[in-house]
Amino acid sequence: QVQLVESGGGLVQAGGSLRLSCAASGRSFSGYTMGWFRQGPGKEREFVARIPWGVGLILYADSVKGRFTIFRDNAKNTVYLQMNSLKPEDTAVYYCAANHGVLLTTTPDYWGQGTQVTVSS
Repeated sequence: QVQLVESGGGLVQAGGSLRLSCAASGRSFSGYTMGWFRQGPGKEREFVARIPWGVGLILYADSVKGRFTIFRDNAKNTVYLQMNSLKPEDTAVYYCAANHGVLLTTTPDYWGQGTQVTVSS
């Protein structure tokens, strides 16, 4: 059974930092692009960042560029999202996603269950 399990969410003050983790299991994720989406209150799910399996383009949403960093440890099948300089508008449920190939859209092969991030002003 394939699982993506997120952790690291919580409550933080504006300007603070959090690191999210997503541990993937149940199959080999070689060749899978992994990434993060988020869904704020009353909003649609939106792309945050993605990272390919090997060498390739790492992409970020404009709203998080310069503040968030995505990286992965392929040996551990884990992808991370380091979030710095957090803002109240970053408040959302953050979802990990995995998709075979180089693309990562809103219909990935696998989703995690989500982890809540709340940024207080």
